[in-house]
Amino acid sequence: MSEYKGIHGAKVQTYSTDPDNPINGQVWYNSTSNVLKGRRIVNSWATTNSLNTARAYLGGGGTQTSALAFGGEPGSGTTANTELWNGTNWTEVNNLNSTRRNVGGCGADNTNALIMGGFPGYVAITEKWNGTNWTEVNDLNTGKRNMGVTGTNTASLVAGGALPASTAQTESWNGTNWTEVNDLNTARSELAAAGTTTAAIAFGGTPSSALTELWNGTNWTEVNDLNNGRNYIAGSGTSTLGLAFGGTSSPRGYTETWNGTNWTEVADLNTARSALSGAGTQAATLAFGGELPSVTAASETWNGVATVTIDTD
Repeated sequence: MSEYKGIHGAKVQTYSTDPDNPINGQVWYNSTSNVLKGRRIVNSWATTNSLNTARAYLGGGGTQTSALAFGGEPGSGTTANTELWNGTNWTEVNNLNSTRRNVGGCGADNTNALIMGGFPGYVAITEKWNGTNWTEVNDLNTGKRNMGVTGTNTASLVAGGALPASTAQTESWNGTNWTEVNDLNTARSELAAAGTTTAAIAFGGTPSSALTELWNGTNWTEVNDLNNGRNYIAGSGTSTLGLAFGGTSSPRGYTETWNGTNWTEVADLNTARSALSGAGTQAATLAFGGELPSVTAASETWNGVATVTIDTD
């Protein structure tokens, strides 16, 4: 203990439960379990239970332990299939009202999701998930596909997409209606987004773009690029703590973390793929579906940080 204080300038703190947001390298004593613990960066993907239906170009949203996968292309054509993730397994639940792929999707957890746009054609249809059923709600102002999407079923942001040419259009959802807001600086499709309707990040896109833009609730600003430009990419997290993974780059499993200023390359997906979906945070993400080039049902969990027990023997 005295050595730790000499190095870090503070004693090891005692908690009855583990702290909510420990920083990397922090050490504490859990008085309930009588264990000395610490936080360290892991940055690794682990294979977990697969989707019931293999597919690419699907939508998704939620967290690493509570997510939803919907729509997509199961090898050919389109599907309305929806699956719910409980942290361990995928379970088929009620289908979308409209069968489609190349969709946009987001959500807070497996009881809260939104799907919009897609193929065939350039769809404007929007549906909201309440934990049991999908309900059609007000359409996008402009039908499109292959957008970057982030948010929940009451507050969502759609950036870019194809109409069929790439677009810079941005639309904001308030739970009832879509409103056109200020455009991206660079038109593109097949991109990813993360964050909220007032603080978001959009990155990647066609053709194999490394471009990254930040949204402050009013305008987009170009910031530092991805290290590896790619399209059909997936993302998660926030505008200051983001994760980009997969896509049509080489290798397809390429993963990068965003710290609010720069992207850093970290560990690759175990199953390299593009046209996948994801849900979660920079520290804890779920990746699922995609193609490599055939469609896959593969699911993986990303652990950016972990709480570990410190051996005191």
